[in-house]
This record gives sequence, C-alpha cells and structure tokens, in this order.
Amino acid sequence: MNKKQIQSEQTKKRIADAARALFTLKGYKATSIEDIVEATGSSKGNIYYHFKSKEGLFLHLIDEWDQEWEVKWKQKESQYKTTTEKLFQIAEELVLDDLNHPLTKAADEFFYTEEITPEAEERIAEMVARHLVFYQDLLQDGIQQSEFKSLNVEYMAIILESLTYGLNQMSRKSTLEEKLGLYRMAIQVVLHGIATES
Repeated sequence: MNKKQIQSEQTKKRIADAARALFTLKGYKATSIEDIVEATGSSKGNIYYHFKSKEGLFLHLIDEWDQEWEVKWKQKESQYKTTTEKLFQIAEELVLDDLNHPLTKAADEFFYTEEITPEAEERIAEMVARHLVFYQDLLQDGIQQSEFKSLNVEYMAIILESLTYGLNQMSRKSTLEEKLGLYRMAIQVVLHGIATES
C-alpha cells in the first residue's frame, strides 16, 4: 500500500472505531451520521466515501465481529479432539459471544426494527455463506473421522446455521443457563441424527 492508501485505511478504522463506541452507547437508531462526524472530526462526505451509508458502516462492524469470532475460534479449536466436542463448544461460544458483545443490542435493533436494503441483504448473504462453509468443513472432518455417517454436508450446514439462528431469536429473554441448555440440547438432537452407530 502507498502512503495515501495507508492514510485512507487509518481514516476508515478511526471512523469505524468511533462508530462502534457510539452504536454501543446509544444504539443503532439514536446514533446519527452527525454524531459520527462530531466524534471523528471527519466530514459527512468522507464517511460516505468509506461506507456509503450509516447502514453500510454498521454492516462493516457486524462483518468485523463475525470474522473476529472465527479467528478466536480457530485459535482454540485444536483444544477439542473430536468434531462432536467442537460442535458443543461452538454452541457455547455463540451463546457467550452474543451475550457479551458490545454490539449485540444495536444489532438486535438493526435487524429487527430496520427495513433492510438490497445492499444489506447482499452483505448478510455473504456472511451467511461464510458460516455455511465453516459448518461444511467441520462436518466433513466429522465424516472423515468416522464420527458422522456420510451425509449431504451442504444441507446439514444449512440446518446447523438455521438452528443456531433460530435459537438465538427464540432465547432472547432466556437466562445464560437456559440459553446454554437449549443450545446443548439442540446439538444433542442433531448429533443423534447424524452419528454413526456405536
């Protein structure tokens, strides 16, 4: 990268960091572009140059969150010997991450009260596609290790993604223990269906 590109990336990061703090503090709706202008000293035009819209900026932060989770998982994945152990641990990590992440409330507000634009739908579809590849790879490992019967990993990845997404919605008002219990039971039910005969 040349000097101009480096400066551009630094500006983009400064805007994103300031916006994350504002969305965490005020929520999605209550945070305006003017708030972000004031917090960063950047012009509206500069913010729109990097992110196109407030929605685009928020989706950038959601995408970062998503990728950070996957990096953290990859760092600890080797602690778990079997794919079965990994699935249970992923379920737990998803619960804890969702409960503890600073953007959770703003994300709920964004996804359940805002009208999602076609651009946002496309960005969300890209994230979901990444999740599906993640699950497909995991399931394929389980098949190769003879933990799971041979199955359509593409379909099964969609089922796992749908399951975790649905549980996330249905357990919004549950306690930590209730959420963990739900996710564990869901994984047990899935595993009962795909495990090889012992």
